[in-house]
Amino acid sequence: MRLLLVFLSLCFLGTVHAQDSIAAHYKIYNVKSKQLISVDKIVTDMNNADVLFFGELHDDSVGHFLEHKIFEALYQTYGDKIALSLEMFETDNQLVLNEYLAGKIDEKRLAKDARLWNNYKDYRPMVEFAKANMLPVIAANPPRRYVSMVSKGGMQPLLELSKEAKKLLPPLPYDTLPGRYREKFFETMKGSPGGDNPKVYYSQCLWDAGMSYSIYKYLKKHKSKKVFHCVGGFHTSEKLGTAAQLQMRNKKLRILNIATVRDDNFNKPDWDRLSLLGDYILLTDPSVKKTF
Repeated sequence: MRLLLVFLSLCFLGTVHAQDSIAAHYKIYNVKSKQLISVDKIVTDMNNADVLFFGELHDDSVGHFLEHKIFEALYQTYGDKIALSLEMFETDNQLVLNEYLAGKIDEKRLAKDARLWNNYKDYRPMVEFAKANMLPVIAANPPRRYVSMVSKGGMQPLLELSKEAKKLLPPLPYDTLPGRYREKFFETMKGSPGGDNPKVYYSQCLWDAGMSYSIYKYLKKHKSKKVFHCVGGFHTSEKLGTAAQLQMRNKKLRILNIATVRDDNFNKPDWDRLSLLGDYILLTDPSVKKTF
């Protein structure tokens, strides 16, 4: 018994040490007040919100740590009112994902059938936490085969799909968000192959329309729930993209977003650059090893 207590104490101290170590490599700021805040403040703010977007950098190990930390903290406060939504699962994976969460299939089968991302290990802790606590996980993204279809042929090929296929997509035709989002997209893609092709932009908008529709449908059916959606930062930066599409679907939804930025000077934020990106800014240390 004494050995067991020693072992558990060492495990606890190791966890605390790891968290303290990571805490030295990030800062969270409230954009409105420009003050440092804790995860607990974001969780409290969610009392008056319906959706929290976490705009991540896919290879940011510190960001992934915070995603999981926030998800756990949301559960500790809101319990089964929280649903996890992920860009990393596609709508045609929802059934197999549900079967895994219900314990009907094992993880090996999930990996084979759900076309998991190469860095699934970064999201696995959240999925396992959801499974252990019987929380829903929304497979939010439209299937990539349809996104590829749009990048090659525009929106028209989607209109020719079967009724069954269209069930995996947002209502057609979907909004292609003119204005600032379009400008940002082409600025970012400048010099890339196909970067000036409007069809590539339409495919980007399909991601956004699809994810927003998945969240919208879930909240329409589960009115008392809150959604924590993890997604690449470009999709929600400045509350554009997926966030804008969701707000258009339901103007009454209260949306918060976190923007992740790698920054050497995270003790001195450049507010001229950061102030429009989100409700909260997560600044992470670029010296920390990336996950891939």
